[in-house]
Amino acid sequence: MGSNWIVSILIFILILGVIVVSHEFGHYSVARRCGIRVNEFDIGFGPTLLRKRVGETDFCVKLLPVGGACIFEGEDVLESGELKDLSADAFPNAPVGARIATVIAGPAANFLIGFLFALVIVAFCGTDLPVINTVLEDSAAMEAGLQDGDRVTKINGESIHLYREISLESMMNYGEPLEITYERDGERNTVTVTPKFDEAENRYYIGILGGGAYHECTAPEVFIYGFYEIEYWFRVTTKSIGSIFTGHFSKDDISGPVGVVQAVNTTYTEASPYGPMVVIMSLLNLATLLTVNLGIFNLLPLPALDGGRLVFLLIEAVRGRPIPPEKEGMVHLAGFMALIALMVFVMFNDISHFF
Repeated sequence: MGSNWIVSILIFILILGVIVVSHEFGHYSVARRCGIRVNEFDIGFGPTLLRKRVGETDFCVKLLPVGGACIFEGEDVLESGELKDLSADAFPNAPVGARIATVIAGPAANFLIGFLFALVIVAFCGTDLPVINTVLEDSAAMEAGLQDGDRVTKINGESIHLYREISLESMMNYGEPLEITYERDGERNTVTVTPKFDEAENRYYIGILGGGAYHECTAPEVFIYGFYEIEYWFRVTTKSIGSIFTGHFSKDDISGPVGVVQAVNTTYTEASPYGPMVVIMSLLNLATLLTVNLGIFNLLPLPALDGGRLVFLLIEAVRGRPIPPEKEGMVHLAGFMALIALMVFVMFNDISHFF
């Protein structure tokens, strides 16, 4: 294994560690604020390497540096479905609003840390305004009347703030017409662009080249464009998930830890010749994507995820009483087994890319 791969693995562990600790600390801090006892705060999975008790909580570092968990008092009732007496500070005994806040706090912490990453990126690197650099000859964009220097403001009704959002709409397009609103010489116009299929590349193109107009942000703009940065990664993640349900998806479009290490290695290798600052900013950009991905993935309404737990809590809030623990436990157990199976599939799929 080359030195770059060793460095990449260490960077991956560091990035994932920050993201996971942020996620679990979100759960932990809100749970304690709501009077819910946290028995264990785990970083990683598997056998425990380090354990330190602080107050009522055991803080543990596990062998496998992937993932983590906050184990609440009484949570085993929901996982096993076994009924037993619970203490006053057990998770099931907390008001439903407190439990909802505790569950949401993990993904919310991911979005917050992502926003902080985005602020640093925008402060040091500026941003890319959605200004068209070059319209290709005989392209869909030229036929629709778009010109060099036009500033795109909306696509299909969605506001556009970054040039990368134009690229995203192009990459995620499968021949559907795009209604593009742009500004030229102070006037706003709207045209319909129907992307053209490129057989060589096996995808549709609008016909626009360039990386947008570079903009160095002032102090107030750092917060504005930091928000737009996070909004962009939200769009990347949600549109990618949406492609699963529209049939534009294959097993090669998903990656697990092995795939992420490969992405870290590629980012590190490509950025290294340009100096430490470029390496840091490039990896921070990747970390922003990963933390937003983790936050959104955990909110999916699937058993064994925060989103699955949230569904049961919302049902309880509406009907005024909880789902029987034995029934909820069966659903979460089935979901957990399915999640493990998915993780194994993704891992082998990632490894197969090396051969």
